Amino acid sequence: MLPLLAVCAASVPACAQDTGSDAQTIAVHAQATLVAQGVGGFVSPYAGPNSLTPRQLKETTDVTVYAGVRPWAGAELWVNPEIDQGFGLSNTLGAAGFPSAEAYKVGKSAPYLRLQRLFLRQTIGLGGGDGAISAAANQLAGLQDRNRLVLTVGKFGVGDVFDTNRYAHDPRGDFLNWSVVDTGSFDYAADAWGYSYGVAAEWYQGPWTVRLGLFNLSKVPNGEVLEHDFSQNQLVGEIEHRHSIGGRSGAVRITGFRNRGRFSRFDEALALAERTGRPVDASLTRRRMDRFGIALNAEQELTATLGVFLRAGTTDGAIEPYDFTDIDRTLAVGLSLSGKGWGRSTDTFGLAIADNAISAVHKRYLAAGGIGVLVGDGQLPHPGDEQVIEAYYAWHPRAPLTITADCQRLVNPGYNRDRGPVNVFALRVHAAI
Repeated sequence: MLPLLAVCAASVPACAQDTGSDAQTIAVHAQATLVAQGVGGFVSPYAGPNSLTPRQLKETTDVTVYAGVRPWAGAELWVNPEIDQGFGLSNTLGAAGFPSAEAYKVGKSAPYLRLQRLFLRQTIGLGGGDGAISAAANQLAGLQDRNRLVLTVGKFGVGDVFDTNRYAHDPRGDFLNWSVVDTGSFDYAADAWGYSYGVAAEWYQGPWTVRLGLFNLSKVPNGEVLEHDFSQNQLVGEIEHRHSIGGRSGAVRITGFRNRGRFSRFDEALALAERTGRPVDASLTRRRMDRFGIALNAEQELTATLGVFLRAGTTDGAIEPYDFTDIDRTLAVGLSLSGKGWGRSTDTFGLAIADNAISAVHKRYLAAGGIGVLVGDGQLPHPGDEQVIEAYYAWHPRAPLTITADCQRLVNPGYNRDRGPVNVFALRVHAAI
């Protein structure tokens, strides 16, 4: 896949020239990422349909083109076609904090093309002085008011706007575990590849930002096809405060969401199974209802080379998760250390710890043989919190290449004390222009 990226790179100088004004008018960027991830043997006394399997090696590859144009002042139109291929471990099943956020919920051995993003972003200046914007994927270079209103509409990721974090939010560049790069209990609207149709508004005023978004859920939980009419939808809001402590920048974000659609309560699914004598099946008791959640996300620069972050969240554990993963409560903390101290200023070392939990009725559902978004061992006689430790080293030998070694330890995968612990090792090769 890397030769294809080189072809894309050859076309960039002609496509991404500044027009001579403050605003770049057209740009093309590209990226390619390969992740090879494997596990060895671990304790596995029994397995269900969503169990993680010992002794396997899988790979995923994706190549993305980011093409953007400025149709009028303050506007950006972006399209992101992408070629995907490969499988996550156990077809992206077996752990709520799944070890690769580069692995989609749909695996295929042959490469296939998808349109992941197609959106229009309009920025309306509100004063406060000019700020320079650098050219990047899905971002045209130019100047913009520090106080501004930003409207985004089309197909894009909820995580493109909400729950961002400078140290842990990019599985192509930093951590890989799902419950580290995103808040695990944030059940954000998405298809099986992580994108949705929606609209988002952001109001930047001094050190504050307020965000509000409306997105389509998938037609069925964890589905490949999105709603198109917002009949099943997510309303998400976020408030962010940026600050400086001792001259070091930081930010705190509080994110809340409301999902409205056809969900099942775990107690109703269990009651139906008990009455009928049939296997427990959440799809049989789905009805229209709301599910709420809230999350805290913070980042803080401590020195010129060291930064720390925290994610914490909770949601209604009586109702099944919908589009992300099987986590009702989560806490993740970590650090990111630049290699400048040992003469490798472009390298990065990261370390994170996460604890993920589910409600009591959610445990009873899994114990009765219920299946979740990612987990379900067929039984759960000894439940416990799922715990994740992840460390990575990203080596940047020369632009545009980054090679990352990543290791994770999953304790009680799928909330099951009878399984694991699991050691997961990965090699990631990434190039971007």
